[in-house]
Amino acid sequence: MSIDMKYFEEMEAKIPHGKVRTRFAPSPTGYMHVGNLRTALYTYLIARHANGTFILRIEDTDQGRLVEGATDVIYRTMAECGLSHDEGPDVGGPVAPYIQSERRDTYGRYAELLVERGHAYYCFCEKAESEEDSGEFDRADDPCRDLPLEEAKARVAAGEPYVIRQRIPKDGTTTFHDASFGDITVENTTLDDQVLLKRDGLPTYNFANVIDDHLMGITHVVRGSEYLSSAPKYNLLYEGFGWEVPTYVHCSPVMRDAQHKMSKRNGDPSYEDLKAQGYLTPAILNYVALLGWSPRGERAEQEFFTMEELMDADEVIVSSSTKFCAPACEMNGTPIGGKAPELVKILQEKYLEKFENETK
Repeated sequence: MSIDMKYFEEMEAKIPHGKVRTRFAPSPTGYMHVGNLRTALYTYLIARHANGTFILRIEDTDQGRLVEGATDVIYRTMAECGLSHDEGPDVGGPVAPYIQSERRDTYGRYAELLVERGHAYYCFCEKAESEEDSGEFDRADDPCRDLPLEEAKARVAAGEPYVIRQRIPKDGTTTFHDASFGDITVENTTLDDQVLLKRDGLPTYNFANVIDDHLMGITHVVRGSEYLSSAPKYNLLYEGFGWEVPTYVHCSPVMRDAQHKMSKRNGDPSYEDLKAQGYLTPAILNYVALLGWSPRGERAEQEFFTMEELMDADEVIVSSSTKFCAPACEMNGTPIGGKAPELVKILQEKYLEKFENETK
């Protein structure tokens, strides 16, 4: 099994350079809830603020959770919100394809390259998929970690099922920088040898993200703070390949209540739900923009922002506050859910009038 370095050289030559490049990378596993929309909006604003490139990438490697029609919902929501992408599955671009399942061969090649460089290894241990996904794996008990590479390759050639795991250093620390949280250092002993390539040949979410972000020239990565714990492993992957690490922007979660963040799995409100309740798209975007971003200076007291004002804002990056916003569901014991009350509709109409006047 030889490594074709020409392939990697050709892939490197395709990477765009010289400007800010951001990506919104949703998984088509259902509707687009408010947290997804906020990530899309912030990612879009960072690119537009810097006259950069905004990319849409569909991450569909978790085949078991795919929902029919979900990709169309993503396209429709982004179009209605005016979040036009410069590159993506429907418009193409210099680093196509932009759907992860169509890049399967790429991930396998890079996983094997990482094995050759000693930063990953073939693992033949029998583990349930739930155990793999949990990230709980005791390196000390893994006999595959120290297998001679030639022996491991012989077992692969013989058809033995395997995964490829990241080889985390046994000691030392890893430090990464985040635009919101600053420098964070973790002990390498707290990190697991995560799976990079699964038995079916598909990559895990974390591995595919690193490969795609590098090959697409992504300079700024916006994602939820729940991925902070994965950032050290991302950095070790970048170091293993000898790649530059992008700027991380981890956003505080959009909370459903004091203990739970919004999630598609929990049936939390989507963009389409808010529209069905009578809220206008500009109002929804304004609400989403302020979920984690607080304007400063002369705009500190401003409540409504046009898209142009959001693009021009100097404080593009979000705060790391753990505060949450939740809509009122009752007043004095009386439910006020359902369609927007008449007063709210009047306010929405006035806001839309203001929005249209300022964007003509």
